[in-house]
Amino acid sequence: MQKLTKENVLAALSLVDDPDLKKDLVSLHMIEDIVINENSLQFTLMLTTPACPLKDYLVKACIAAIEQQIGSDVAVKINLSARTTTQRTKMDNILPGVKNIIAVASGKGGVGKSTIAANLALGLAQQGAKVGLIDADIYGPSVPIMFGIKDERPKVIQKEDKHYIIPIEKYGVKVLSIGLLIDESQAVVWRGPMVSSAIRQLITDAIWDDLDYLIFDLPPGTGDIQLTLVQTVPLTAALIVTTPQEVALADVRKSIAMFQLNQIGVSILGIVENMAYFSPAEMPENKYYIFGKGGGQKIADWCDVPLLAQIPLVMGISEDGDSGAPSILQTHSPVSAELQHLVANVARNIAIHNQHNMSAHSEKSV
Repeated sequence: MQKLTKENVLAALSLVDDPDLKKDLVSLHMIEDIVINENSLQFTLMLTTPACPLKDYLVKACIAAIEQQIGSDVAVKINLSARTTTQRTKMDNILPGVKNIIAVASGKGGVGKSTIAANLALGLAQQGAKVGLIDADIYGPSVPIMFGIKDERPKVIQKEDKHYIIPIEKYGVKVLSIGLLIDESQAVVWRGPMVSSAIRQLITDAIWDDLDYLIFDLPPGTGDIQLTLVQTVPLTAALIVTTPQEVALADVRKSIAMFQLNQIGVSILGIVENMAYFSPAEMPENKYYIFGKGGGQKIADWCDVPLLAQIPLVMGISEDGDSGAPSILQTHSPVSAELQHLVANVARNIAIHNQHNMSAHSEKSV
C-alpha cells in the first residue's frame, strides 16, 4: 500500500472515471481542497451540476479507490459541491449570470410541453440548482396556474433610469410570464413585432442574477417567438416534447428542423415522450398504449439524440398542475419517479453536451 500523501491520493482518484464524461476525476478538475491529517483524508468532489445523478456512485468509487490504492484504514470524508458546466463566457452581455439556457419546445399544442417544462424546472431546483423559468407562450400562458401564482404580480425596480422586473420565486424557481403582467381574462391580440418585444423584455428587462439553468417554455410551432429567442440569447440546447401519435411526430420533425437550420444551429438535447402509455391504478404493471407505441423513440432515432423519458398518461398530472403544485412535488404520485428520471437525464446530457463542445473548442484552438 502507498503512503497517505496528496500525490498518492490524486494518483488513486485518477483511476476513477466519470461514466458520462469518459474521463477521470482528476483530469476533469473535480477533486479539490485535499486535506491530510495523520490517517484521515478530506477533499471536495466538485460535481458538474448540483443535479448530478451520479453523485452517490462517484462518492463510493472514490472511497473504494482510496481503500484499494492506499489502505482501508484511512478515514475518508468527501464534501460535495458543484460548479455547473457552461459553454457561455463572461463576454456574453445578455443574461451573463446564466450558465445554461434550455428551450422546451414542441411541434404542436396539447402535448404537455408546459407540464414538462414546469416539472423539469422544479426537479432541477429540488437537486440544489439555481433555476429560472420563462413562460414564453404569450398567447396562452399556463405557468402561473401551474405554480399557483396567477394572482401575484412581480415587483418592478428602477436602476440607472431603467425599470426592471423581479421574477416571482416559488418552490425555489424564479418564474416570469406574460400571464403575471396582464389580467388573466384579457386576450393577447398582438402582432409579431409586439410579441417579439414582449419576449425580449422578459429576457433583458428582468433581474435573473446567477442561474445554473434558465428554461424557456415555448409555444408550439416555429414562429416569431422561437425566432426571437434564438436571435436574442445563445441557447445551450432544445428539449423536444411529443406524444406517440403520428400527427404529433410529423409536427415535431418541423420543430427539430427549425432548430437545425444553419442560421439557427441549436443542438437538440433529446426527446421527451409524454402520454406514452396508461397504467390503471389497480393494475400498475399493465401498460396500455392509447396513442400508439414507440413514437418518441422513432423521433429520437431519426435525429440521433437520446429519448430522455417516457412520461405516462396520469390524470393526476393535470390535477396537480391546476392546483399549483406540479406532480414532481408529490412523492406519492405514480408519475413522480418518471419525472425525476427526466430531470436526471437532462442534467446528465447537458453536462455531456457542454464537455463535448468545450473539448471540441480546445482541439480547434490548438
